Amino acid sequence: MSKAFVKESGGDDDDPDDHESGELSVLPDSSKNYMTPAGYLAMKDELLSLLNTERPEVVRVVSWAASNGDRSENGDYLYGKRRLREIDRRIRYLSKRLDRAEVVDPGLHIGNDQVFFGARIEFLRNRSLREEITIVGIDEVDPGRRRVSWVSPIARTVIKSRVGDIVSLRTPRGLDELEIVSVDYTWFGSDRP
Repeated sequence: MSKAFVKESGGDDDDPDDHESGELSVLPDSSKNYMTPAGYLAMKDELLSLLNTERPEVVRVVSWAASNGDRSENGDYLYGKRRLREIDRRIRYLSKRLDRAEVVDPGLHIGNDQVFFGARIEFLRNRSLREEITIVGIDEVDPGRRRVSWVSPIARTVIKSRVGDIVSLRTPRGLDELEIVSVDYTWFGSDRP
């Protein structure tokens, strides 16, 4: 069957966007990839590390392994080539993400009681359960640190609300009422997420 009709996995031409981020497809092609300055720097540091350190080292190992003869049974060569493809795929992915990046400084909203990108908000869920989230870019999501994407349902629900507002969030269990208790932008630049 023609390769045009069959999507084969594991090829070098796989689009890294399909593999790296489940939320990437949420963004239209023309949309910016909003990020905090810290998120942008972390992604840029990873890209530079891959380009300047990891990739040259793997290329050196692959070249050395290729000079040893039979490549079909040479584990260093085979593993190195596979690792090189993974690095190149990640470099393409990071480059695309950084090209679409729109760095938003949450510090510009310090003192504001309205929820925007970069806000750390505290809210009461159904008038009893106190929770806290920080709204960040898609590439900065960290559920363990309560960092949620700006395109997530909870972020879309609370964006533009103010302290004291009560908003409704549709969940699998039904509607939850979220009462905004505080909005903070001073976390930005601190050790605390």
